Amino acid sequence: MIVTHAEVRLTELFEEMVSLRRHFHQYPELSFQEVETPKMIASYLRALGIEVREHVGGNGVVGRIKGGDGPTIALRADFDALPIQDVKDVPYRSKVNGVMHACGHDAHTATLLVLAKVLTKMDLPGDVVLIHQFAEELAPGGAKPMIEDGCLDNVDYVYGAHIWTPLPFGTIGVKTGPVMAAADRFELTITGKGGHGAIPQHTVDALMVAVNVANHLQQVVSRRVDPLEPAVLTIGTLHSGQAFNVIAEEAKLSGTVRTFTHETQEKMITDMERIIRSVCAASDAEYELDYIKGYPAVVNHVTETEHVRQSAIDVVGSDGVIEMAPLMVGEDFAYYVEQVPGSFFFTGAGNPELAAIFPHHHPRFDVDERAMLHTAHILLGALQRTWTAHEKEG
Repeated sequence: MIVTHAEVRLTELFEEMVSLRRHFHQYPELSFQEVETPKMIASYLRALGIEVREHVGGNGVVGRIKGGDGPTIALRADFDALPIQDVKDVPYRSKVNGVMHACGHDAHTATLLVLAKVLTKMDLPGDVVLIHQFAEELAPGGAKPMIEDGCLDNVDYVYGAHIWTPLPFGTIGVKTGPVMAAADRFELTITGKGGHGAIPQHTVDALMVAVNVANHLQQVVSRRVDPLEPAVLTIGTLHSGQAFNVIAEEAKLSGTVRTFTHETQEKMITDMERIIRSVCAASDAEYELDYIKGYPAVVNHVTETEHVRQSAIDVVGSDGVIEMAPLMVGEDFAYYVEQVPGSFFFTGAGNPELAAIFPHHHPRFDVDERAMLHTAHILLGALQRTWTAHEKEG
């Protein structure tokens, strides 16, 4: 079997995988500012004899490994970092002040590069497209412009994975259907009439209006959304006023909305606007709402998720495969599975013995690097199962 030979080769190349990951970890680049990382990715792929296209949609890199006449399958890895100071005491700590790989994208990239090295030595039933994506961390993200620039052209299926420290090493999280939420944000400016703190009757207190709006918005999820339908509305900031004895003329709020269906998303927007409009009208205040739709929900397809599940069982055993609960975090992998069938899974990378216990986006974030090997094996298994299923259907 192809998978058997590839598994051996992947294990042999694990140290190279670790070395690549640690290099990327030391030299992180922020979203939309990636320059050296995509250059290194393209150089590595070209050295393997892979057809490469750079600057896809911006800073993206796409490689294509030629195979037979079977379906073309895409594998995606992201490579941007975050504006966080790396405070880990490890030799591979970030060398860039205020920037670090605090989410595992360095591991995703290293995994896909080494997997590509193995795939080039195989007799593939179909083409494999390697999508190395920029700017996942910052909306509007890199996936959409890469798709618009053709990264999914003639692609039949797509798979992706996320190293995940909330899951212990040796476990794999899979789920059919909605697995990650649509991630929207909003900015609200309320304008009243400022004045002296001792003469409130001649003012419209924007701060008090904002407080009332914030309180009423908390009822959208609890009273207007089906309790069996997940939704989150969080107000993260409220800024108003400059002096203790002055009634504020303006207040600004910002927050995020997370949903899984288009219907719930639109209901949230409609109900928010209605509440804001009513509360402001009752207080003679004006408002401006800027609602920015972010990434849509990641919705995994049934057949492809089953290919991932069976491949994960091969790697960690049935006891190690966990049915994921839906996550309210966002991921622009959503755009890929909107276009073609695919699945996105989570590889357990938490390990207290390695201090890999901190959540994603934490300044001490680290992973059990063996999770990269698990990811590579599962992606390889998903490729093989997809091609095999297609042959049986044909």
